[in-house]
Amino acid sequence: MTASSMQVDPSINKSSDVQLPWVEKYRPQRLEDLVAHEEIINIITNLIDSDNLPHLLLYGPPGTGKTSTIVAAAKRMYGKSYSGMTLELNASDARGIDVVRNEIKEFAGTKQLFNNGVKLIILDEADAMTNDAQFALRRVIEKYTKNARFCLICNYVSKIIPALQSRCTRFRFAPLAQNQIQSRLEEVAKAENVALSEDGMKAVLRLSGGDMRRVLNLLQSTAMSHKEVDENNVYLTSGAPLPRDIDEILNCLLNETMQTAFTNITGMCSGKGYALSDILHDLAAKLIDMKLDSAPLAKLLNGMSQVEHRLASGTDERIQAASLVGVFVETRQLLTI
Repeated sequence: MTASSMQVDPSINKSSDVQLPWVEKYRPQRLEDLVAHEEIINIITNLIDSDNLPHLLLYGPPGTGKTSTIVAAAKRMYGKSYSGMTLELNASDARGIDVVRNEIKEFAGTKQLFNNGVKLIILDEADAMTNDAQFALRRVIEKYTKNARFCLICNYVSKIIPALQSRCTRFRFAPLAQNQIQSRLEEVAKAENVALSEDGMKAVLRLSGGDMRRVLNLLQSTAMSHKEVDENNVYLTSGAPLPRDIDEILNCLLNETMQTAFTNITGMCSGKGYALSDILHDLAAKLIDMKLDSAPLAKLLNGMSQVEHRLASGTDERIQAASLVGVFVETRQLLTI
């Protein structure tokens, strides 16, 4: 959901702009505004212009522009007739078999009196559909191909049944590159008069993970809670561990006794509100950058992955913090033998 130039939806009046999340306020309105995934955009544009749009399956991580792309494509196809020719359903709507049999079949089976061409049915977060609904959708797609085109959007393509995948042209949306995010971040900050420092911008990009939605939400929340968007304020707003704190934790794990390291880590987690899973994520990145020998690095990462797995199962953080320290102490002892 990046854009080459600032485009705000003209249908939104100025009084409501203040209340809108920046994610929606600055959502690209045209295919030309999207600068990420140029090959995919070019293919979809050519298919639309040649009136040869197939059923689509757009998949990839959150915040990579899937919904923005198909909404912009629909506006290119229909212009002012967009609302009458497009049906959008999200996972927040009822997504069972009754919706497929009733709402989708009714929309796909009727033609607009004053509009020519096929309709577009957008099923966002399609991986949340029940299996029964997906099986029912197979026949609907085939039966109403003359009247409608379907676009399925999901994060996990493995949750879409193979029968639906085979009926669609698939496009994978990869995480956005930092240079693509940075240009959009600077435009939004300038438009909203945000005091964005250089280290603050790097911090937002570091925490983005290629997710434009997360970038704009983090920028907005930081700007609303602090006068300046700098590195410290970005990390305080996001709740992510500060880089200097990660360096301190890593130093304890590599050099201090087990008791001292455990006390420091648990004290930092409780005192600064850090989640142990976030610490593990940043520690892994630091260890890889340190270019350790293969054997100790593999042992550390394997042990940390087991700690993270246990954390995901809902185990006690203090016990897992002790386990994390134990992984490092054990690895250190093996290196001294």
